[in-house]
Parts: sequence; structure tokens; C-alpha cells
Amino acid sequence: MKVPLLVTKLNLPHLRPGLVQRPRLLSRLNESLQAGHKLLLISAPAGFGKTTLLSAWAHALAASPAGVGPDRRARMKVAWLSLDASDNDRSRFFAYLVAALKTVDSAVDAHTVGLDSTSQLPATSFVLTSLLNQMEGLPDFLLVLDDYHVIDAAPIHEAVAFLLERLPSQVHLVIATRADPPFSLSRLRG
Repeated sequence: MKVPLLVTKLNLPHLRPGLVQRPRLLSRLNESLQAGHKLLLISAPAGFGKTTLLSAWAHALAASPAGVGPDRRARMKVAWLSLDASDNDRSRFFAYLVAALKTVDSAVDAHTVGLDSTSQLPATSFVLTSLLNQMEGLPDFLLVLDDYHVIDAAPIHEAVAFLLERLPSQVHLVIATRADPPFSLSRLRG
């Protein structure tokens, strides 16, 4: 039986009135995006405004008629996923990941990935390879994984690392977390 997905986990958080602008941080995010970085990691303790910052940035990118750089002709799309502890289940995580990608392009197909049946979930590499192949044809977009610190399942960390190593050039993974994820950040920083 398919488990229904909570659509609000896929919604870009609304900006609240009286939002304190953070132009220096927004500028650093834009610079990272223009430099073509695959991963943008926002790591800070609870209450430091990670989600608010990313939401403000994503709203600005989506509203900008010229995107972020001179070579960007369209608005930047954002696939947003707010994670919670229940997303430590591999099939649930993948189902939400596909649903988030469908917000960028409805042509992303769960059937191709093997997630639409009640049978056993295919191997992680098969699911991710299928998703990566589908992402290849999508426009520039951000894939935001908010509250990543709630993920403690090694298979999910391995899946995100696999995804990160093979992302198409127009896809940028943004992770907001209270603690650095357990994949090789030193190699990525190098």
C-alpha cells in the first residue's frame, strides 16, 4: 500500500512580515551558485535562521527575471523538501525526493525509478541512476534538503553522497542542517 505524502513538506516556506534582511549571506549564496558549486551547506545551531535564509533566497531566485548570473535566462526553480525523522526510511525518502523533483518538472516519473509499485524497492543505485538521468534534462534548479540533521540512517546518507557525486551541472544541492552530514565534506571542499 502506498503511503500518502504530506504535500506541505514540499512547499517553499512563506516569508513572514518583518523579515530581517541578510544581504551579505544572500550575496554569498549567490556567489556560490554562480561559481557552480554542487553543494551549498548551511550548518548552524537551532534558531539561527537557516530555513528563513534559504526560503528568502529561494523566493528571490524564483522571482528574479534574469536568474542569478548573466548566463541564466530563466528564473531558478526550487525543489524543496523539509525532512523529519520519519524520512529515515529509504522508500519514504525516495518517494519524497521524487515528489520534490516533480515540483520542478511534472515529467519526473516515479514509475521509471521503480517507486510506484507495491513490490520491493529497487536497489539504491538503480533508483538514483534513474533519477539522475531524469534530472539531466531539467532546467537549472536548487534541490533543498531542509533539516537534514534529522536523518541518521546510513543508507540515506550514502544515497545523498551518491547523488551529490553525480549531479548534473545545472542541479545544485542545498542542505540545511544543525550538524555537518557524515559524507566526505573535506574532499568536496578541496
